[in-house]
Amino acid sequence: MDARYIEQLVREVLKQMGSAAGEVKAPVVEAGTQGGKPECDLHPGKDYPLAEKRPELIRTATGKKLEDITIENVLNGKITPQDVRITADALLMQARIAEACGRRQLAQNFRRAAELTGVPDERILEIYNALRPYRSTKAELLAIADELEHKYGARINAAFVREAADVYERRGRLRTA
Repeated sequence: MDARYIEQLVREVLKQMGSAAGEVKAPVVEAGTQGGKPECDLHPGKDYPLAEKRPELIRTATGKKLEDITIENVLNGKITPQDVRITADALLMQARIAEACGRRQLAQNFRRAAELTGVPDERILEIYNALRPYRSTKAELLAIADELEHKYGARINAAFVREAADVYERRGRLRTA
């Protein structure tokens, strides 16, 4: 199959997915920041989805532009797996848009995900398994929370793990040492 055809097809699907979301009327929100200063304002009804309507705001973890991610560049090795990972900045912009639209829980999910972009994949899987009932002691869960907060700066996720430790303790779902 022709690589350009596949690329065109993917872009069309993404475009249709964006238009299926419908127009959203909401206030202006800040986009990403550079040195603590807003780079631009986002208008949820006008700028969402970002990849379609504001692609200049989206950068890969390695600094490449969204337009650089093409089938041709993937096939010739110019795009690596690191280039197609979502960044914390992109997730935080999505969080701002969601919050401006009144979708606070979705915004919180984006913020939690943004924090996790700094945690290695292998560690995320270990933490996921540790959070399953009867897999960890309370002390182990609290140690994970401290690690998330202090090593990775993931305060929201650390609070989530601490809450899980308390809930598991109340419900008898902790592993006994």
